[in-house]
Amino acid sequence: MTIKVMLADDQALVRGALAALLELENDLTVVSEVGDGSQVVDAAREAEPDVVLMDVEMPGMDGITATAELRKAVPSARVLIVTTFGRPGYLRRGLQAGAAGFVVKDTPARELADAVRRVHQGLRVVDPALATDSLVTGESPLTARETDVLRAARRGGTVADVAKELFLSEGTVRNHLSAVIGKTGARTRAEAAQIAESNGWL
Repeated sequence: MTIKVMLADDQALVRGALAALLELENDLTVVSEVGDGSQVVDAAREAEPDVVLMDVEMPGMDGITATAELRKAVPSARVLIVTTFGRPGYLRRGLQAGAAGFVVKDTPARELADAVRRVHQGLRVVDPALATDSLVTGESPLTARETDVLRAARRGGTVADVAKELFLSEGTVRNHLSAVIGKTGARTRAEAAQIAESNGWL
């Protein structure tokens, strides 16, 4: 039986390389490719893939959000997140969104093909080093609202800009930023954003 695979990655070169590697396997065929997270659900509805290889950082919609949307819209499609960024928070959030597996892009081709097969069989595949890091790091200490505020602040706006974007008072934004700085052990909001991003909490 041939396993139908869809690729979602914003880098055309990476998509091309993945497609070429997977097509070398007798039981795998690439049926669709997209470069924008917001295209994932429509493409999957049309191509009906068995497994979707999903990047995390894409324009339109990030891969973790796209995974959650895909699992609701096309529950038969299983998701294997394949990312350059092996961040523990990404792993936890990806699995919570419904991904069946999580590997990094430097995984050898044979192992990647095997991961696709195992995910298709209903098994869970997780990069072992990343799984260990995730256990050590733990869950994000930030609340959903603190995460929203930090994401908005990361784009470089003032407290007033963030308040306007999120429909909050400036005092509330300051309180959230203060809490974020405290929880991450940072000295500034820029450093807090950097720490949160490196852990995959944003």
